[in-house]
Amino acid sequence: MSKYLEFQNVSKIYHGQTAVDDVSFSVEEGEFICLIGTSGSGKTTTMRMINRMLNPTKGKVLLEGKDVTKMDPIKLRRRIGYVIQNIGLMPHMTIRKNITMVPNLLKWSQVKQDAKALELIKLVELPEEYLDRYPGELSGGQQQRIGVVRALAADQKLILMDEPFGALDPITREALQVLVKNLQEKLGKTIIFVTHDMDEALDLSTKIGVMDAGELIQFDTPANILAHPANDFVAELLGHERLLAAQQNSRTVGQIMKKNPIAVSPGKSLREAVTVMRKNHVDTLLVTDDDQHLKGYVDIEDIDISFKTATSVSDVMHKGMFYVKSDMLVRDTVERILKRGASYVPVVDNELRLTGIVTRSSLVDMVYSAIWGDENEEATPQVEPSATVEVSDD
Repeated sequence: MSKYLEFQNVSKIYHGQTAVDDVSFSVEEGEFICLIGTSGSGKTTTMRMINRMLNPTKGKVLLEGKDVTKMDPIKLRRRIGYVIQNIGLMPHMTIRKNITMVPNLLKWSQVKQDAKALELIKLVELPEEYLDRYPGELSGGQQQRIGVVRALAADQKLILMDEPFGALDPITREALQVLVKNLQEKLGKTIIFVTHDMDEALDLSTKIGVMDAGELIQFDTPANILAHPANDFVAELLGHERLLAAQQNSRTVGQIMKKNPIAVSPGKSLREAVTVMRKNHVDTLLVTDDDQHLKGYVDIEDIDISFKTATSVSDVMHKGMFYVKSDMLVRDTVERILKRGASYVPVVDNELRLTGIVTRSSLVDMVYSAIWGDENEEATPQVEPSATVEVSDD
């Protein structure tokens, strides 16, 4: 991807006061960028320099490689969608006319305008008959949905959103966040989104720009900002609970697994397998080949049933068992592991070689820790005295 939007050492000065100070960052096409900061941090001023509602005092704002200050501001704004907190729908115009304001200015045919209005109102799951209603006949959340799709009406690739959901109730706000994210991903739009809500920024964005006193303090992915806040201001903005959760969520399975799990090879006799079970106080054994590739598992009940007719572990072992990979994040696997009810789950590398096991008890402890906190250091995970592994088709 090439640089679609770029700020090069941009500053904005009002009456001798610096509102934006030497800001530089670049945006790839199709990214969702959130600018966040406290009031007066410069986030809205920064965004408004993109569509020339404000002009930079110093530096350059480039859109597709061209300096926006060299472009006709009217033509520039018609190619950029814009959504604001108070929606900005024209109360005397129908929803159809509101949606197609820019296409009308661009001299689209009436047939094409009507088709676009119908397409967009369906996109936000509102009835077609709403097109002939007026804004005052819709709820606040419905009006804001129209405000969002109006920004898409002329097929603009770039959408600016200035705290669009700030005045809405939490349920409506969350629904619109999901809508905007889905539309952005489905249509491939580039969005610059100003917010003061950290949860909103973390949920929506591909990158976050944290601003303070006109400076861009950090510009990175949500995961990297959570893992490595640039300074105390960013850490405070994130909050202790989010940072603690991020620390928990960034762990990989390999970091919490117990190494050197007990295993036998398929060629071992059933008597040898029973001896290993008795010695280690377990009722199941993982089965691996000579190169440590996971092949399955064997349990004491199957050995007992087949002891007189079978000769080796390969005769009674179960294949196709559930496992996790060592480089997977614990947060992405914990639910899948716990819902199976197994005492432990084998861990493999990318070559499906057995590298360890994750015990149910260690995962439960992590969940308790994440919810209620843990005053003590986490104990080293131990093998369950009686370990049962569940067969899965996953």
